[in-house]
Amino acid sequence: MYLPTVVAKPAEIHSAVQSVADLLKPDVQYIRYDAGQDWSGDWAIFFRIVLSDEASSRRLRDVAALVVSILDERIDFSSLGVIPYHNFRSASEQAVLQEPAWMPTGPFQQTWV
Repeated sequence: MYLPTVVAKPAEIHSAVQSVADLLKPDVQYIRYDAGQDWSGDWAIFFRIVLSDEASSRRLRDVAALVVSILDERIDFSSLGVIPYHNFRSASEQAVLQEPAWMPTGPFQQTWV
């Protein structure tokens, strides 16, 4: 089975993702991700980005575009062999849903599917 380069470079991905989250604080609370195959069988990286309530309610479009843009600048998705998918949620929405994949456990969490 073909595995994309992203699986072989988790430290580089982590560093880039963490730098984006740090750069965009307090709007970006944290970013989680995992890599796996998407609905069509292509390799992908799935980002789960938790935003502050203020950023989510007043500047969602601008903050989301900035997150996507900076992640794209810092991670060469095509050379890693993955398609990026970005999902956003507010901190209060996550507090209600308590979805484990979106939890801020530890300094960083990622899984490889």
